[in-house]
Amino acid sequence: MSAVPNNANTAGFSTMSPPAPQATAERARFNPKYLPLAATISLFVAMATLGSVLYTGFFSAQVFLNLLIDNAFLIIVAVGMTFVILSGGIDLSVGSVVALTTMVLAALVEHRGWNPIVAIPLVLLMGTAFGAFMGFLIERFRLQPFIVTLAGMFLARGLCYLISIDSISITHEGYSELAQWRLPLWEGASLSLGALIAIGVLLVALFVAHCTPFGRSVYAVGGSEHSAVLMGLPVRRTLIGVYTLSGFCSALAGVVFTFYMLSGYGLHAVGMELDAIAAVVIGGTLLTGGVGYVAGTLFGVLMLGIIQTLISFDGTLSSWWTRIVVGVLLFAFCLLQRLLSRRSGKAR
Repeated sequence: MSAVPNNANTAGFSTMSPPAPQATAERARFNPKYLPLAATISLFVAMATLGSVLYTGFFSAQVFLNLLIDNAFLIIVAVGMTFVILSGGIDLSVGSVVALTTMVLAALVEHRGWNPIVAIPLVLLMGTAFGAFMGFLIERFRLQPFIVTLAGMFLARGLCYLISIDSISITHEGYSELAQWRLPLWEGASLSLGALIAIGVLLVALFVAHCTPFGRSVYAVGGSEHSAVLMGLPVRRTLIGVYTLSGFCSALAGVVFTFYMLSGYGLHAVGMELDAIAAVVIGGTLLTGGVGYVAGTLFGVLMLGIIQTLISFDGTLSSWWTRIVVGVLLFAFCLLQRLLSRRSGKAR
């Protein structure tokens, strides 16, 4: 009788012990979905190292902080675009909303004499409502996001020229002080107000994407809207919410853009929607939705910034080389995403 328990115990031990190292190996194995993000960060580090070796003064705190200062508005726009693309959509109106925000804000402050404390919340509300309206049309009537946001792009850009066909300079004393304010850091380095706002938006977006029901719903809807419906997730609210968030981010980026340019103009931010999409894709977010990283978007924007910085330090190359390099990077990252999705499909 004693042989039976011994055999049973031995059999139990032999069945349970092998999966332990296998499970450990599975956990230790690098997840391929993080490969685009790892590639972006590695490439950014490599470019920063190359610039430090080739050019005197490149490796300084202020040069790297200038990447945040000069691209603060693009970071904010790209954060909103990240949520839209994660949900499986696209927003082509962001650049035009930035321009419209600068025009309305400049007209209110300069021509109407409004206090910026009143004018800024108004333009933020305007951008939020504009995004919510597009989200409502997309969700309610099942329209293609490409067409709806393309219409929004033309509408917002056209409204700029109803206000003025010329640039409107912002000469308000308090506004100029806000634009020129700097937060002193170490070794003479400093950060602008716009850069601080961009950092704040990024931190809030990280929390929303990974620690809130809304963020989890965005990922679920982008992965499979049908599955999200079956899971009982608020798909309708989520779809409207991502475009509302994108509209708010675009308007906030417009405010930051006025800090940077101290003017409103209908030709501001032309092509910014393409820069934002490029930054999001280079940052590792899939255009099909469901997979992506807000932190990756930051490195996508910084990648665009460091390319421009390297070209300006070189001094012999045309600024159009920035577009050429970004185009090559986009081709490379699209191919990488395609290979990864094909591999994951085979694994399933």
